[in-house]
Amino acid sequence: MEHREVAMGSATPIIRIFDEEKAKRFYLDFLEFRCDWEHRFEENLPLYMQISLGSCVLHLSEHHGDACPGAAVRIPVSGIAEYHAGLLGKNYKYARPGLERTPWDTKEFSVHDPFGNRIVFYEEAAPRQDD
Repeated sequence: MEHREVAMGSATPIIRIFDEEKAKRFYLDFLEFRCDWEHRFEENLPLYMQISLGSCVLHLSEHHGDACPGAAVRIPVSGIAEYHAGLLGKNYKYARPGLERTPWDTKEFSVHDPFGNRIVFYEEAAPRQDD
C-alpha cells in the first residue's frame, strides 16, 4: 500500500439555530463575531450563514438536519481575560459567564446560545507559581 501524507485544515463547526434575530443578537452583537455571508435558496427558506472572529469560523444553520441543538464547541482565545471582561461589560441579559482556571490548566468560560448550544472559550494558562 502506498503511503501518502495527508494534510487537514481546521474544522468549521455547523451550529443549529432556530431564530435569525436571536442568533444575530447573540453571535454578532454579544460575542462580536462578524457576518461573512448569508445564504438562502430563496426568500422565506432557512438561513445558512458564516460568521467569524479572528481565525475562528462558524457556520450557523436553520436547516433541519444540518446539526443538532445542544452541541458544544471549544474555541481557543488569546487574551481571554480581556474578551471576558468586554462581554461582561455589555450586561447581556442572558449570559454573565464566570472565568475559571480548570484542573487541565486552561482559563475558560462558557456561554449557551439561545438554542441550547454551548460555546466554550479557552486559553492555555501560564504555569502556576506554586508548580
